[in-house]
Amino acid sequence: MNIDHSRATYPFFWPSRVRYSEIDGQQVAYNAHYLTWFDTAIFEYYRVIGYDQFRESKELGEDWHVVRALVEYRAPLHYDLEFEVGVRVAKMGNSSLTYALAIFPKGGDDILATGEVVQVYTDQRTHRSMAIPERVRALYRAFEPHL
Repeated sequence: MNIDHSRATYPFFWPSRVRYSEIDGQQVAYNAHYLTWFDTAIFEYYRVIGYDQFRESKELGEDWHVVRALVEYRAPLHYDLEFEVGVRVAKMGNSSLTYALAIFPKGGDDILATGEVVQVYTDQRTHRSMAIPERVRALYRAFEPHL
């Protein structure tokens, strides 16, 4: 999928900073932390759109499974760098959502990393995919009308 990752294409940003515990021997962010940052940013996106993932999972037995996660590293993130993770839904399928993500320096336009996370909506009793309920789709569409 050819995705435009320019800053203007992201409706939501989660701010953070590279902490000491996240750097490696080269004094740059260790690669595994990028997926943690992406996951945290997606969860904060949930808050903004009014989606209570914990309640949905507990009360309805429905939740998301990550089936694909991709990170493309473009420039190193050094200790104490303030950055922002941009989040948007690139595609909404019958049972899946594809998130496009990008990491930018705080307030900057340079792309430091990009990513894609695909989640599938599932019945937690059977762990089989199911259609994304209309009530959930409506939350995403209210925030991102292109969906």
